[in-house]
Parts: sequence; structure tokens; C-alpha cells
Amino acid sequence: MKNKYTYVWVSLVVLVFGIIFVPRIVDRIKSGKVVENTRMNVAQGVDSPLEYITLDGKKRRVPEFSFINQDSLLISNDDYRGKVYLVEFFFTTCPSICPIMNENLVEIQEEFREFDDFGIASFTINPEYDTPMILKEYAEKYGITDMDWNLLTGDSEKIYELANVGFNIFAASAPDVPGGFEHSGLFALVDKNGYLRSRKDNYGNPIIYYRGTIKPSQGENFEGEKEQISILKEDIKKLLEE
Repeated sequence: MKNKYTYVWVSLVVLVFGIIFVPRIVDRIKSGKVVENTRMNVAQGVDSPLEYITLDGKKRRVPEFSFINQDSLLISNDDYRGKVYLVEFFFTTCPSICPIMNENLVEIQEEFREFDDFGIASFTINPEYDTPMILKEYAEKYGITDMDWNLLTGDSEKIYELANVGFNIFAASAPDVPGGFEHSGLFALVDKNGYLRSRKDNYGNPIIYYRGTIKPSQGENFEGEKEQISILKEDIKKLLEE
């Protein structure tokens, strides 16, 4: 009889739990709260300092560069000294990812417009076509107005060396693809001392670069890759406060 009463008691507890809590769990799932909390728990580096990107055990710094901007002014890495800034490689006639990248950067420009110690450096990978005049027209088209956002052009070999070796961000001439060039669509984040920085991923490794080809409103692309503009904004703020 004792075992029977125990069984009945356990059954009663399970029944009460189901009546009280299961509907609440279902409501949370329907409202998206469970999914939202899961995403928040997965996010890494929200309260931790950003990592330094290293190569052979040494912190990676932005290589020296010197190019002409959309106003025909000579701009070098020295002009970004003491600033947090983003780096991208693009070209004005890009038919695919560049418009999204620069719309995202314009959104970032607006959020950090009041910060004198923030900037952006956009290097064209089609310098033969992208003259200062073309870059100026592109800037006007996209609403690029921040004085510390330079669209840069110059010697193609130096630009490709800067992309593929200096930043390890892929860029190449590719006549067989739409637009004639291939590039990764990534943004590099640089601190005030010229070092490459990023947050860690869910496995404790630096993500190194940030996806620039997915809009925050989109959430993720068809491959399931999540947008990273939101976390990039958070990380810019961290570096500005250092």
C-alpha cells in the first residue's frame, strides 16, 4: 500500500506541474522569449574586452599605407592615429555585396557621427576606374559625409598587397564573375593604436573580422549566417572607451 500511495502522490505532482507550468512554457515559445533568451546566452564578449588579433604570437598592426581619397587628398595610416576605425575593400561598380556593405557603414557612420575619434577607410579594388572624382560621386550617392570616412584609391598592386597580405582580407581581379572582381565583404576593426581587434566566438576564438554583407534588419542570410553589424557597433563603443 505504501508503494501505491507513493505512486499516486508522484502522479498528482506531475499533473499539477503540467496544469500550471506547461501552458506558461508554451506561451513563452509562441512569444519568442525562449528563443530570445537562448540567443542572448549564446552571445559572447558582451562584457569582456576585445581580443588582439595575433600572427606568430605578435599583435597584428595595420601596415603603413598612403593613398588618395575622394577629395584628392593624400591619406595615410597616420591620419587614423588615435582613432578607432573600420576598414573595407570594395569597388564602386560592384553589382552585389558592396551596396549592402556601404549601407551598413552609413548606418554606423550616423551612430558614431559625434565621435571625433572614429573613422572609416574604404579601399577600392578597382583603382583604374575608381578615380577621386568617381569616388566623390559614390560618396554623394550613398550619403558618405563624415570627414573621417575616406574612400581611397591608388596603385593597384599596393592595394591588393594591403588587402591580401596586410589585412588577410581576400580581394582579386576576376573577369569571369559579375563586376569583374571578387572580395570577401568583411570589415576589420582597428583600435586607437593601430591594432586589429575583435570579440571571441562561442568557442573562445577571436572572430577576427565582421560580416558586412548582412543588414541588421535581415537578421541572417540564406546560409544561416547571422548579421554582425549589431555586435560591431557594441565593439566600436568598447574601443572608444579604452
